[in-house]
Amino acid sequence: MSWQAYTDNLLATGKIDKAAIYSRAGDSVWAASGGLSLPTNEISEIAQGFDNASGLQSVGLHVHGQKYMVIKADDRSIWGRHEAEGVVCVRTKQTILVTHYPPGIQAGEATKIVEQLADYLISVSY
Repeated sequence: MSWQAYTDNLLATGKIDKAAIYSRAGDSVWAASGGLSLPTNEISEIAQGFDNASGLQSVGLHVHGQKYMVIKADDRSIWGRHEAEGVVCVRTKQTILVTHYPPGIQAGEATKIVEQLADYLISVSY
């Protein structure tokens, strides 16, 4: 399965409307769907946030030009919310999954899907 198929499958759930997979360092995009392409400063902010969440917690998380309030930030997952939409970012051994869910989707529904994909990638050494 190609990396693009993973992002397409996330969109196919109907719970995620944009998804991208970046290298763990955040220096290259491996796949993107739904028009999600982050500028270098945003993916760098996310990549650094896994190791030190204090910056994200104080100024917020920026994805696709939108500022999100950080709900959770640790060395594996960063979740953000803006009004009725949100983002879920999960780091695996070799990747960073960045996803967006639209209004009308519950945060728990979206996070479960993204976290399960991350668990799978980790189980196959990605």
